Amino acid sequence: MTIYILKTDVEYENALARIEQIMDAEPNTPEGDELELLSLLVEKYEKETYPLPEADPIDVIQYYMEQRGLKAKDLVGIIGDKAIVSKIMNRERKLNLKMVRNLHQKVNIPYSLLMNEY
Repeated sequence: MTIYILKTDVEYENALARIEQIMDAEPNTPEGDELELLSLLVEKYEKETYPLPEADPIDVIQYYMEQRGLKAKDLVGIIGDKAIVSKIMNRERKLNLKMVRNLHQKVNIPYSLLMNEY
């Protein structure tokens, strides 16, 4: 096993191919350790080469609502009354920390996706 920092698309593709070969490796074995290291290197390469723009918290909420079949009225009581929900969803008002906490706890939206504006 020769491990090195991925610097080219060819190295990245080779690493992905190797990961696919050893995907079922048991942890704490030589192949399991190789899988873990390669996964970290691939993740690093992807973050540096294909960075994702930070998502707008309202877009994130809308995505989660769509995925769970929720409507704006379902957020009443989670982030506030009907008027507050409307203002938040129309970007007329920002989320506060209590709203972020409630969205995380009750809709299971990761904090990191809601905290971009803080």
